[in-house]
Amino acid sequence: MSKQGVILLNLGSPDSTDVADVRRYLREFLMDGRVLDAPFPIRWFLVNCLILPTRPRESAEAYSEIWREDGSPLILISQAQQAAFAEKLDIPVELGMRYGNPSTAGALRNLLDQGVDDLFIVPMYPHYAMSSYETAVVHLMAAVREQKPDLKTTLLPPFYQDPGYIDALVKKAAPSIKEGNFDKLVFSFHGIPQRHLVKGDPSHDHCLTTPDCCNTCHPAHATCYRHQCAMTVEKFVAAAGLPKEKYMLTFQSRLGREPWLQPYTDKTLEELAEQGNKRVKVMCPAFTADCLETLEEIAMQGRDSFLEAGGEDFEQIPCLNESPDFIDFLAGKVRDWQAGHYETEKATPPAYVER
Repeated sequence: MSKQGVILLNLGSPDSTDVADVRRYLREFLMDGRVLDAPFPIRWFLVNCLILPTRPRESAEAYSEIWREDGSPLILISQAQQAAFAEKLDIPVELGMRYGNPSTAGALRNLLDQGVDDLFIVPMYPHYAMSSYETAVVHLMAAVREQKPDLKTTLLPPFYQDPGYIDALVKKAAPSIKEGNFDKLVFSFHGIPQRHLVKGDPSHDHCLTTPDCCNTCHPAHATCYRHQCAMTVEKFVAAAGLPKEKYMLTFQSRLGREPWLQPYTDKTLEELAEQGNKRVKVMCPAFTADCLETLEEIAMQGRDSFLEAGGEDFEQIPCLNESPDFIDFLAGKVRDWQAGHYETEKATPPAYVER
């Protein structure tokens, strides 16, 4: 008789705020060809000669602003999610990070040591992007090939418009938005380079090519990050009853000078304040756990920029974290799998090709 298990996947965090630990983490992160997708020699030069000499110290200072006494917020919240998830189920649940610790390979090993031979994979990313969802899954499957090639695996698809996920988002935001006491609700998603959309488009003839491509039905939407972000916003505002003039979609965390998805969150927050929007709230639906990008980039840097530009009231709405509605939603997906509602096959992301 088979034994089932679940693995939760997320991005990761440095082991500490020491510059050496941050440098080690950034090297692993930025040398991933699905994050910086330049040819290896160029990627190596960019990372080791241009980024790592200065960026680790800057990032270490940013991490120190949000670090808790007992560690990284992302890791601690992810572990709380794992514990809450395990309480809902009667099977083992492990947590693996794409970069750093706890490692994906270690989490898989723990499951195999418990006799698991039927694995449900839960990337904690609602939206498909090669630099998040795809790289986490591909990394796990490399570990599977090394540790147990015959392991039975089933992959949870991106859940960006699933009613359960949208409902959890709306309930999380309700205390902040139910009175309508804000001028604008900004949905800030993690940005990606525009070229990643084209690279993830199996047809190579739709994303950023077809007019209004995100709203023109096409198979590319299965792996189109921008379309999926837009759909999350569309479903949220419909469920919450927000009028069009009360919200907008932006993208944060760009790196380098090439075009990334726009509009940019940082510039938008300044512009909103300059235009007389005094009360702004920001939520980050691409993240299921609060982390550097939400706690420091938005709640600190974003707030400062908005207030300095003339804004008066700013709030970063927390991520779903271990909210009961979100945990119940994910647990329901596991039960669907256990009931045979998912097709079981080797867990390969739909757009995956050797890059």
